[in-house]
Amino acid sequence: MSKLSKDKRNQLVLAIALTLAVVVGLYFLLIRGQLDRLHGIVAEKQKKATSVQTIEDTKNKREQIEAELGVVSRVLQEKEQDMASGDLYSTMITMITAFKQPYNVDIPQFTAGSQSDVNLLPKFPYKQYTLTIAGTAFYSDLGQFVAGFENRFPSSRILNLELSPAPSQSPEDKEKLQFKMDIVALVKAASQLAK
Repeated sequence: MSKLSKDKRNQLVLAIALTLAVVVGLYFLLIRGQLDRLHGIVAEKQKKATSVQTIEDTKNKREQIEAELGVVSRVLQEKEQDMASGDLYSTMITMITAFKQPYNVDIPQFTAGSQSDVNLLPKFPYKQYTLTIAGTAFYSDLGQFVAGFENRFPSSRILNLELSPAPSQSPEDKEKLQFKMDIVALVKAASQLAK
């Protein structure tokens, strides 16, 4: 059996080659397509499992998110308590007069302001009220007043600060400054006041 005739050997090689060609053909025509489809199904299953897991995680975090929303809502309400409302001019004068008591700042002049939309951010839910004040103070006292005011009232800003030497009436007041500044305060919109 070790010796096959040349024709038999050629037929055997041809049969093996044809068998290999049929097996390779079957793999590429049938099996490979099925494997690709199976890999696609596995990938889609994994994608949907990830999506379901994300939904489950969100559902499980619902209470935590609601608690965080409650905390943020309370903080917002506390911040809104410092906002001017009602008669804005008298509210601002009362607020500034009460605040300036511990500071050595004289503010005799309040100029009626105007209410407008906030011009810094579009579609901002609050209005802004601008009030101009003028007075005299020493430089360090005025600096402490400005810093204290902006720290105490985070919903208000001091803008357009103008400084000039104050007309001195006594030698100890010769270093006093005359100042003029705009105080811009956020005002609750009418929809927030109704809540």
